[in-house]
Amino acid sequence: MDKVHHPNLVAGRWFSMSLAEQLGNVGSEVGRAITAQKSGEKQREENAKARAMELFDLTVSDIRWSARLKELVRGREVLTDWFYGNNIYGSSSENLEKYFYYFAYAARKTR
Repeated sequence: MDKVHHPNLVAGRWFSMSLAEQLGNVGSEVGRAITAQKSGEKQREENAKARAMELFDLTVSDIRWSARLKELVRGREVLTDWFYGNNIYGSSSENLEKYFYYFAYAARKTR
């Protein structure tokens, strides 16, 4: 990570969140990136992408999810491919938002 976008989360708060909360937060940044992309706001889009990837990296590094590491790394791969690659997985903004929505929903439901 070059620049830390979420210093409070990096400092440890992230690791007290459930997996649903973590991925729901990743999804919020993905949604911001999509909104910025659709409105042509390139800098806002790039900032949101960087924040999403930072949060995904924090989730991958959370040892509580080591049994799900393969799944998490694949999700990160798909998101990276959509953000920066050739979209070989055929992702769309709609299916990414839908995927992350369910994590946010589950996180809210358990509060």
